[in-house]
Amino acid sequence: MTKEQTRLQAELEFSDAGLARDLFGELNCNLKRIAEATGVVIQARGSTVSLYGDAIAADLARNILNQLYGLIADGYPVYPRDVEYATSILSRDHTVKIKDIFLDAVYVTGKKRTVTPKSPAQKEYIDAMRQFDIVFGIGPAGTGKTYLAMAMAVAALAKKQVTRIILTRPAVEAGEALGFLPGDLAEKVNPYLRPLYDALHDMMNFEKAGNLMQQNIIEVAPLAFMRGRTLNDSFIILDEAQNSTTEQMKMFLTRIGFNSKAVITGDITQSDLPSHRASGLVEAREILHGIDDIRFVFFTKHDVVRHRLVQKIINAYEQKAARTDK
Repeated sequence: MTKEQTRLQAELEFSDAGLARDLFGELNCNLKRIAEATGVVIQARGSTVSLYGDAIAADLARNILNQLYGLIADGYPVYPRDVEYATSILSRDHTVKIKDIFLDAVYVTGKKRTVTPKSPAQKEYIDAMRQFDIVFGIGPAGTGKTYLAMAMAVAALAKKQVTRIILTRPAVEAGEALGFLPGDLAEKVNPYLRPLYDALHDMMNFEKAGNLMQQNIIEVAPLAFMRGRTLNDSFIILDEAQNSTTEQMKMFLTRIGFNSKAVITGDITQSDLPSHRASGLVEAREILHGIDDIRFVFFTKHDVVRHRLVQKIINAYEQKAARTDK
């Protein structure tokens, strides 16, 4: 270690040895992740941790460790990905209370896994869906926009707050002119709706989801099929909304009936529309932003909750775009 790295900045002693072992992780893997992310040298002996290195970095590591220990003490199982999320959050804002985010249980899936927000923006998104009837979630792939909306929809159905869930997205890759594709209607549109099925099946087992779809309690359909309908007592999710046209977005938003919620998700940087067609999501952001009862939540690359490589990939593409713009 360098002279700077050998400077002892803090010692943390955790009162419960069992909880400390959960915090440190198998073979101290969680401590290693925090050390790598902060640049601090972390040494553990028993339930005591010593932090060496830069004072500011050591203070960040101490904050991460203390807050994660508090989560474990409250019964939250901390996994390596949670360590990464907590480190990312507190690196940007040391005042954030991780408990307020991670302990906000949205739904328990059929696999007995609790869905919770993993970033301040995700927490804001969840709170917005609870409070507002129309919510827009805008940001890059991997930020949990569709997944959290699906969790909120299934939770609302389970609590009988709504009587059905409607999942829709534009089938823009086929121009919504599906007649030339082989198969019946379901076989034609299913490839374009597959991501919605995937998210749904992660929330509940395949058989239960199939039964609810047969009863039309859960409906998955292309956006074009929403025309002419009024949707009451429903939780409606419009996914990939950047691929909707202005006319389609207006049509969708005016389908919403009584006791319904609508969540519109999309990434305005990844529109598949022809260059001469304006994105309905982009225009909705401009037109509707001043309406008090509609909430817009914006995600960034920092909110990516997929594999750690996804964030690196997003960074690489952003850097390429920045070089091209110069």
